[in-house]
Amino acid sequence: MVYAEQADFKLLRGEHSLGCYQFNTKVAEHYFCRTCGIYTHHKPRTLPGKYGINTGCLQGIDPFSQEVTKVNGASR
Repeated sequence: MVYAEQADFKLLRGEHSLGCYQFNTKVAEHYFCRTCGIYTHHKPRTLPGKYGINTGCLQGIDPFSQEVTKVNGASR
C-alpha cells in the first residue's frame, strides 16, 4: 500500500465494479472489487485528505519489486 493525496488520485475506470465497506464511525471508506473481492484503495479515518492504494492494483507497477515494510495492524 502507498498513500497519495486525494486531489492527486484519479480512478480511470471500473468505478461501477467497486463496492464500499464502512464500519463503526463510518468515516473511513474501504473500496473493493465486487467481482474478485480485492481491496483496491481506501480513505483512512486517521489520514484525512489521503488515499491508501493497493499497489497490486496499479497498472504498470510490479508490487513484487516494491520494498516491503511490516506493520502490526493489531497494535495500531
